[in-house]
Amino acid sequence: MGFSGRGDWVRLRTLMLLRWTAILGQTAAIYVAWRFYAIDLDLVLCFLVVGAAVAVNLAAGLAFPQNTRLSETAAMLTLLFDTAQLGLLLYFTGGLNNPFALLILAPATIAATALQARATVLLGLVTIALVTLIAFVNVPLRTRGGDAIAVPPVFGFGFWLAIVIGVVFLGLYARRVASEIRLMGDALLATQMALAREQKLTDLGGVIAAAAHELGTPLATIKLTSVELAHELADRPELRSDAELIRDQADRCRDILRSMGRAGKADQHMRSAPLSTIIREAAEPHLGRGKSLHFDLGDTPGTGEPQPQVQRKPEIIHGLRNLVQNAVDFARGEVWVDADWSDRDITVVISDDGAGFPAHLLGRIGDPYPLRRRDDASERRPEYDGMGLGLFIAKTLLERTGARLSFTNASDPFLTEEERPARSGAVVTVCWPRERIEVTESGGLGDNRHIVI
Repeated sequence: MGFSGRGDWVRLRTLMLLRWTAILGQTAAIYVAWRFYAIDLDLVLCFLVVGAAVAVNLAAGLAFPQNTRLSETAAMLTLLFDTAQLGLLLYFTGGLNNPFALLILAPATIAATALQARATVLLGLVTIALVTLIAFVNVPLRTRGGDAIAVPPVFGFGFWLAIVIGVVFLGLYARRVASEIRLMGDALLATQMALAREQKLTDLGGVIAAAAHELGTPLATIKLTSVELAHELADRPELRSDAELIRDQADRCRDILRSMGRAGKADQHMRSAPLSTIIREAAEPHLGRGKSLHFDLGDTPGTGEPQPQVQRKPEIIHGLRNLVQNAVDFARGEVWVDADWSDRDITVVISDDGAGFPAHLLGRIGDPYPLRRRDDASERRPEYDGMGLGLFIAKTLLERTGARLSFTNASDPFLTEEERPARSGAVVTVCWPRERIEVTESGGLGDNRHIVI
């Protein structure tokens, strides 16, 4: 989202407090310069300029509640007033010979952190114009003895250049930092929403699984009774059809409950499941999207060490699901999901046969900042031109469970089509320390037994 579409960022109270601070500082500086350093200042004009800021602050405090949030235009006009007020005060106090001239950077810097680009540029240009004007046109500083106070011309030019560069540099720097903070905030909010949604689905699956488990016996009893009635009513077809209807509807209820609760059928509280079950559940929504998904999860009977039982956390399922979705989106036709484990680690590798990650973005994969793709991926999925929230959410959620993620490409992008291996696209490796997600004991309810009648 960035800065576009953002309004009401700054509270009136915040700018009023900053202005009161500036007013106190300006008053103290004028008094100290006049009283202790014998600088000949026109106190009436100086305090009139400071009084204008006081009057505006008092009027704003009386006219609006202090918790009022300023619109873009109101905030820009407020900062323009502060810039003009400080520029006028510098005009009466020696221009750039005044060591406090540097403070004119403050409004432009605040604008860079809170306003959109157009308002920020306008305020920066006004600041540069005022600084240039008071560099040549100002009331010179003099002592009460008549001695002029001025820096050499070369220093005066250096002060002007430093302030102009400061306006540009601080504006760009502050805007970049503020933009990244806001984008990160947006992305974290999206992550929390995705996790909350997954948690709700998980909880719902657990409730449905428990209901299916508890209703299994009553439904089996209904079916058994209806079958016996159908046998006894063999000579009365009109009543036998009713008994068969009851049997069929009991079967239908069982199938519906089993279908709705399949995500949580192995554990009432959704606490743990075999690694292959977690991975297949994560990939399930993307099995029918026109791409071939190949699994090597070590879940084939008799193939060696039994696979680990891992925590069935929504973060793991949703994070892996986003990674599989990304692979399916950009694969030409095939995606591979492999799992492996050792005494220390559990590893899941997701790869595809697509074009891979853009080489110039490999170091930034997983950041929620605007990324402009330079290949045809943006044409196949235009929404990926934005923040890359899918990969960011996946990375954030999986790292919360202790995972380490790496993003690489499987092959050299300069190979010809004949030289490219099958797994030639993006490769995402997710590795957990085994003790972080493994469950050594499982106390689930288990699947309902299928009763054959």
